[in-house]
Amino acid sequence: MLLRELTDGEEWEGTLLVRAAEPRTARDGRPLLRLRLADRSGTVAAVVREPSEQDEALFAPGAAVRVAGSGALHPRYGAQLELTGWRAPREEEIDPAQLEPGPERPVAELEADLRALVATVREHHLRALLDALLGPASATWPAFRDAPAAKHYHEAYRHGLLEHTLAVARGVSALAETFPGIDRDLAVTGALVHDIGKLDAYAADGAAIELTDDGRLQGEIALGYFRVRRLIEEIGGFPPLLARALLHVVLSHHGSLAHGSPVVPATREATLVHMVDNLGGRLGSFDRLERALAPGAAWSPYDKAIGGGAWFPARGEAGASDGPAAPA
Repeated sequence: MLLRELTDGEEWEGTLLVRAAEPRTARDGRPLLRLRLADRSGTVAAVVREPSEQDEALFAPGAAVRVAGSGALHPRYGAQLELTGWRAPREEEIDPAQLEPGPERPVAELEADLRALVATVREHHLRALLDALLGPASATWPAFRDAPAAKHYHEAYRHGLLEHTLAVARGVSALAETFPGIDRDLAVTGALVHDIGKLDAYAADGAAIELTDDGRLQGEIALGYFRVRRLIEEIGGFPPLLARALLHVVLSHHGSLAHGSPVVPATREATLVHMVDNLGGRLGSFDRLERALAPGAAWSPYDKAIGGGAWFPARGEAGASDGPAAPA
């Protein structure tokens, strides 16, 4: 049984991946271990109370663990697993195809589409930059191909950064043909490199995705700006005005100072990339919520990323008539 099929009160046993394990202290002062466990269909919260050293070693982020328990659906925090037992899994109890989430489309198709989009960029300085960052022979490409797009909210899995970047860049390409005054090559290039700092900001070990020291200390935007600017300086004759405009896209793509951008979008191209990137992240959150939806439910619990519950009317008539699981 996949986590997506877990229902309230149902007994469950299976092998899951540890996405996160956070030591905490309960209100009564006793230690506990707050967990995020996952299979390819979604994630579930769980708690180990008064964990031993062996428990902490067993639930190391990225590890596979055999667990037993019962399902619980919290109105605010979603699917939870009330654990009754856990142990290291036997070899035959580990099926990577069942455990690891990933893009809906084959990775080879995503890569082919990315190559086709890069080939449409005609400005040769921008094309040289893209080849240096994303070309099949570049030092960056293997890491970019495998990297997650986020730790939790959207495309938080292997190849997620490729999937998210392609979606944003294709959206930007289409809209650049719709609205006047946009430098399409600049906008598409900005979309393709806007999240390049995540290569340095995140480290993925199997299912576990964590911020690196540089990610915590500098942030993915600053790291991306540094990487892109360093490459620009290595490309002979790169036009200063073009460099300034592209770096602005990277710096402003979160849209506001409150969301981590040191500047707000001040050009058409930066505004377009921010808007489509934000849309891609929001829609990616709907994908995440739908994967974790209980059978027959049409409403997800409250989700911080979208600011409420998400409605999936096609998932079940019962949920479609019940209204949101979270208060307005």
